[in-house]
Amino acid sequence: MAIATVEETYTVYGDMNQIFTNPHPEKILGGPAGTGKSRCNLEYQNYLAMEYPGSRHLMLRKTRRSLTESGMVTFENKVLHPAQGVHFSASKQRYVYPNGSILAVGGMDKASKVLSSEWDTIYVQEANELDESDWEMASMRIRYGVTPYQQMLGDVNPGDPNHWIKRREQEKRTLLLETYHEDNPVLFDRSGTITPEGQRYLERLDQLTGVRYLRFRKGLWVSADGLVYEESWNPKVNLVNSFIIPRSWRRWLSIDFGFTNPFVCQWFAMDDDGRLYRYREIYMTKRLVEDHAKDIAIASGWFHLLPKNHEKYKPKPAEWADPLPQEIICDHDIEDRKTLERHLGLYTTAAKKAVSDGIQATAARMRVAGDGKPRLMFLRDSLVEVDRDLAADKKPTCFEDEISGYVWKQGSTGPKEEPVKEWDHACDSTRYMCNHLTVNAGGVEIVRNWR
Repeated sequence: MAIATVEETYTVYGDMNQIFTNPHPEKILGGPAGTGKSRCNLEYQNYLAMEYPGSRHLMLRKTRRSLTESGMVTFENKVLHPAQGVHFSASKQRYVYPNGSILAVGGMDKASKVLSSEWDTIYVQEANELDESDWEMASMRIRYGVTPYQQMLGDVNPGDPNHWIKRREQEKRTLLLETYHEDNPVLFDRSGTITPEGQRYLERLDQLTGVRYLRFRKGLWVSADGLVYEESWNPKVNLVNSFIIPRSWRRWLSIDFGFTNPFVCQWFAMDDDGRLYRYREIYMTKRLVEDHAKDIAIASGWFHLLPKNHEKYKPKPAEWADPLPQEIICDHDIEDRKTLERHLGLYTTAAKKAVSDGIQATAARMRVAGDGKPRLMFLRDSLVEVDRDLAADKKPTCFEDEISGYVWKQGSTGPKEEPVKEWDHACDSTRYMCNHLTVNAGGVEIVRNWR
């Protein structure tokens, strides 16, 4: 196969060439951040779509929403060329080629929409987000038969060495191809010399610490030693697909202030059985508290709380607006609390910050209860806005990113009952919420007087 025909400006290096040449039915590109894994898979799908008229391809993630600012951006900005004449059909959620081929986009949160059809290839971006059952369910739809080989494709940054992807590799069911920064011609030229862009990018990755450095910079499949919630956090049960929160459920906001470090605001709702759901989150650096107050009001539909000269101000809440929260639980910074209250127009409550008690309260809620469900769950795709600077530096951008590296501080005689104070801002906010509910359990509920 003449790889150079994929696109004149694209050349594939290292083991990534096997995406184009190896007929294995399951191929996943693994390696540190920034090696060009996603582009390689998308270049291959684009090549097949052009080469085989009427072929059908699917770009997939755990949720459809997460593709908008990831795989679709790469595909449109780096892979497609205007001369191809490809257009995106928003109604059918697919890229349509002049020769009748299509590349659809979808998520496992709405699997029935994309897995009711047959495909020649399915590319799963961030394959580690999927359960093995998701992967196998998708692979059953690889049977359209227009291209010479029907294949499952994926990419992944290294994670826990016991991940199902590693197990499938060991069982020879999946071909896991290692990639390196030197494979990306943007970072290294063909003589092996690092480029100015490569220098800048790797310097950012070198600022990572702990398990994130080992995975995203070195490309190692390693587990985080001493995870705080190792025995309680289980993404299979604590991380759930989004749904519409009933208006009757009680609400809270929990906030950890920051500027250089992230400012975190989490929206929580509790169902009638006492299960707590984080359904929205702000995780943002380098933004003032007064601006966060406006973002909170807008995300919640509280347009009547905005300044009257604000472009989105309305004299009443939106029809879809959240009910006002029972309490806004905040970090203790008095100046930030006063600023938030002044600009949001709502009172705040000082968080109960006892670390050990809060971690125990959070862990207790994370564990599965007698009814088979935990008492603390997190809705996927809850971010109001991605902090692009953090994302570019491969640093956490939400609670789900933090918890995989939230570890105990190690002392000379072993673990101490204190977590490492680094990239723990959303974990702190969640801890404030759970500790607040535990301390107040059985007490008198106070209805606050909102301004």
